[in-house]
Amino acid sequence: MHHFKIFIRLTRLNKPIGFMLLFWPCSWGLAYSYSINQNVDLFVYYFALFFFGSILMRSAGCIFNDIIDRDFDKKVKRTKMRPIAAGEISIMRSLMYVIILCFFAFIILIQFNPLTILLGFGSMFLAFAYPFMKRVTYWPQLFLGITFNWGIIMSWAAINNNITGEIILLYISAIFWTLGYDTIYGTQDVSDDEIIGLKSTSIKFKKNIKLFVSISYFIASFILIYLFFENMSFNLSTFFIFLFIGSLIFQILKFNKSKPLYCLNIFRMNNFSGLFLFFGIILINL
Repeated sequence: MHHFKIFIRLTRLNKPIGFMLLFWPCSWGLAYSYSINQNVDLFVYYFALFFFGSILMRSAGCIFNDIIDRDFDKKVKRTKMRPIAAGEISIMRSLMYVIILCFFAFIILIQFNPLTILLGFGSMFLAFAYPFMKRVTYWPQLFLGITFNWGIIMSWAAINNNITGEIILLYISAIFWTLGYDTIYGTQDVSDDEIIGLKSTSIKFKKNIKLFVSISYFIASFILIYLFFENMSFNLSTFFIFLFIGSLIFQILKFNKSKPLYCLNIFRMNNFSGLFLFFGIILINL
C-alpha cells in the first residue's frame, strides 16, 4: 500500500490536470477529424486509446522528470517533498516504473497506422528531452508546448493517415495556449528557480509577465478564429470556441504574479478551456 501511494505521487495521478492537458489536444485532433468524416465508432475507439495513452505517457514523463531534476527539486519549496527528492524511492525502482509505463504506452501505439507510430516515437523523444530544457533555455514552456500538443497531429494522423495545413495551424494555436498557461504555472517557482539557476519564460518576462501571457493567448485565439472562421455563425460550435477564448481572457484578468497559489488555480482552469474547445470543434459541422 505504501509503495502504491508513492507511485501515485510519483506519477501525479492524484493531480489529473497534468494528463488532461496532454489529452485535450489529442481530443481536438480527433474532434476535427470527426467533424469531417462523422465516423462515430472510429472516434470512440481512438478517443479511449489516446486517453489511456496520455495517462501512461504523462506518468512516465513525470517520473523521468523527477529523476533528472532530483537535485533541483530538493531546493524548491513546492517540489522538495516529491518521492525521489525526499529519498522515499530509489532511482532504480523509478526507472523500472518508467520502462513499464512506456511498454504499455507502446502497446497502445502499435494499434495505429505506421505514420502515427512514427509520430509516437517522435513524441517520446520530445517527452524525454523536455526536462533538460530549463537548464539551457529561457523557453522550456515553448518546448513543452511543442511536446504536449503533439497529440493533435498524432490523433489526426491516426484517422486520416496524413498531415494537413489545417491540423498544423491547430497545433500552432495550441502551442501558444501552452506557452501562456505554463508561464502562469511557472510563476509559482520564480524566486526558487532564480536562486538555483533554472530558466523559464516566467523569469525571462517577469516584469511584463501579464503582457506575455496575453500575447500568447491572443495568438492562440487569433489562429483558432482564422482556422474556423468560415464555420462560424450563431451556432453551438461558435459558442464553445468563444467560451474557450473567454476562459483565456478571464485567466488574464485574474492573473496576479504576486499570489503563487492563485496562479495554480488559474492554471487549473485550463482543464475547462480544453473541454470547451473540444465541444467547439466536434460541433463544427453539426
